[in-house]
Amino acid sequence: MIWCVVLLLAGAVLVLPAPRSPMQRLRGDTGGPGDAASSVDDTARREDPLAIAATFDLLAACLRAGLPVATAAQAVSRSAPAPLSESLRRAADLLSLGADAATAWEAAASDPATESLARMARRSAASGSSLAGSMTELAADGRIQVEHLAAASAERAGVLISGPLGLCFLPAFICLGIIPVVVGLASRVLDGGLL
Repeated sequence: MIWCVVLLLAGAVLVLPAPRSPMQRLRGDTGGPGDAASSVDDTARREDPLAIAATFDLLAACLRAGLPVATAAQAVSRSAPAPLSESLRRAADLLSLGADAATAWEAAASDPATESLARMARRSAASGSSLAGSMTELAADGRIQVEHLAAASAERAGVLISGPLGLCFLPAFICLGIIPVVVGLASRVLDGGLL
């Protein structure tokens, strides 16, 4: 009995994560780069289909609050998904250094993931219109695209599930529906002397 308790305690010590200091807990550090929790958080952030739309909404909110484009882009770049984050950070740095909008958003325009953002930012800088409204439109378009992708995925799942269901129900239908009818007809035909 004591050996079982000792083995269970030894197993628990091996399975438990390493203790963290109070400062690590306050900062929100989850561990090293190989830590499973940090890799799950990174994966969840990268795979969120609405992250780009949320980033555009956040950028629009910063601009409506009165922040300059460079400051708003720098603030939003910290929480943006990977390709968008780099484009926002680069544009914010260039705008802070005094570059014009065409130069600042040039790198973003070459990436298909951020091309629409660069086009809207350049148009806003050239015409003097508000960039916040354009960011809200981009966020709405992004959400609509995600909704269409989700609907297409659900429809595809419905089609793909019909194959295994058919394979399960077809033999049962043949065994319980068709074979008894054929046997019944065959016995009547053979007993009646028709053949």
